[in-house]
Amino acid sequence: MDRRSNCVKMMDMTIRTARNTRRSDALSRERIVEATVEVLDATGEAGLTVRALTAHLSTGRGAIYHHVANKEELLAAATDDIVGRVTAGTGDDDPERAIRALALGIFDAIDAHPWVGTQLSREPWQPAVFRIWKSVGSQLQRLGVPGPARADAGSALVNYVLGAAAQYAAGARRATSDADRKAYLETLAAQWAQHDPDPIVQDAASQLREHDDREQFRAGVDIFLTGITARR
Repeated sequence: MDRRSNCVKMMDMTIRTARNTRRSDALSRERIVEATVEVLDATGEAGLTVRALTAHLSTGRGAIYHHVANKEELLAAATDDIVGRVTAGTGDDDPERAIRALALGIFDAIDAHPWVGTQLSREPWQPAVFRIWKSVGSQLQRLGVPGPARADAGSALVNYVLGAAAQYAAGARRATSDADRKAYLETLAAQWAQHDPDPIVQDAASQLREHDDREQFRAGVDIFLTGITARR
């Protein structure tokens, strides 16, 4: 009887341990960050609350606060997760190609997750921004750009990438479909054309209707790289 009782107790402990292990895995920091990204993509930054996250994960507040302190930490961790995926995929042997891939990867990430652009513009030395800056700096070093010039070129390029990508993402939020985007650009081009008769403005307005945001962004990165290599 005692032997059977001991077996039952041991089985019960095994089951409880397995359950606790699964619960721990499900509520790891990685899973919480993953869920944060899912909530942000679905509802935007305004919809990210601890209550929404606990409902999404079917857990309690204590499980969340065990891993993160507040909403700001959640946002920073989710942004770093998205940026980390980009920087991990830009291991090209050619440093110029690697910089282009990184810049376009950030552009695409912000386009897919507009809240990332908002978060990146807030705190200049948050982990995600530091990750981008370090990736750019390492490629500039491979290009042979010396220390002081590398810091200047890296800062200018990172500022362009983050600013331009976030601006394009803001436009995408206003026009969520191709038809909406075309109407938005038509209206904007008309406003520009009416505002100033200068031929430069008129030419820009005519091109605005048909321009491709991503290609224009790529052209800007190429201009930066041309200047950097020329000064080198």
